Amino acid sequence: MDVVLKLTDDYFFTPYIYGEKWLEDYWLRQFISLNLIATCGGYLLYLIVGSFSYIFIFNKDLLRHPLTLKNQPWLEMCCTFKSLPVMGFLSAVVFLLEVRGHSKLYDSIEDSKFGAMAIVFSSIMFILFTDCLIYFIHKYLHHPLIYSTIHKPHHKWKVTTPFASHSFHPIDGFSQSLPYHIYVFLFPMHKFTYLILYILVNIWSVSIHDGDYRIPVLLQDVINGAAHHTDHHLFYNYNYGQYFTFWDRVCGTYKTPSAYQGNGPLTCRKNEK
Repeated sequence: MDVVLKLTDDYFFTPYIYGEKWLEDYWLRQFISLNLIATCGGYLLYLIVGSFSYIFIFNKDLLRHPLTLKNQPWLEMCCTFKSLPVMGFLSAVVFLLEVRGHSKLYDSIEDSKFGAMAIVFSSIMFILFTDCLIYFIHKYLHHPLIYSTIHKPHHKWKVTTPFASHSFHPIDGFSQSLPYHIYVFLFPMHKFTYLILYILVNIWSVSIHDGDYRIPVLLQDVINGAAHHTDHHLFYNYNYGQYFTFWDRVCGTYKTPSAYQGNGPLTCRKNEK
């Protein structure tokens, strides 16, 4: 995140906001800047990716499904707009620790003795590590003592649109993002690789809510796509996974998606016509 902070300092914060009053390495200035970057960047990424998916990928027939709420895309966006500033604030706390050198992020490929191979390996490990932790965090959020106040707002959307992707209670959203932050405090990672993966996982969150159930047949039992996540919203206690079905299978929470069995939301809409 220090890459983004440096760019915004050079072209925006220093010339137009702070001037020379606060030094660029002053922690409070960094925190305020990171808070603005995380919140505004979150809004932009959400609106750009969500809108693209809604316009070009999302099947509008789902808006007429009996479980879809009136004006649901707008309601999903309103929920996200309220939550993102809190999620941005909490994320900025972690980003500040990264920027001030407390993580294992490194600047250059030459800083790793494994060179470019370290980027490939760390990317794979990042995905596997976060997939595992998100599964158990997500499952814990369904505990009766937590679900009704923290996670239930996200399950208000039974048949989701892409705008449901970040429509969480802020503690829920930040909890499920924690594995992304934790990884770089435990394992070395190239900072640009981390930034790219951080953006991509947010895009993935949009994709599993977009109602596009198409996955290559050979991967349908492996990848936790929109079809799997739709059944999670419909049936609650299945398909907690983020990217893969592995942990659902190991822990006995896997459910073959209704969409692959001919009785998913889109099939129901066709039968109603």
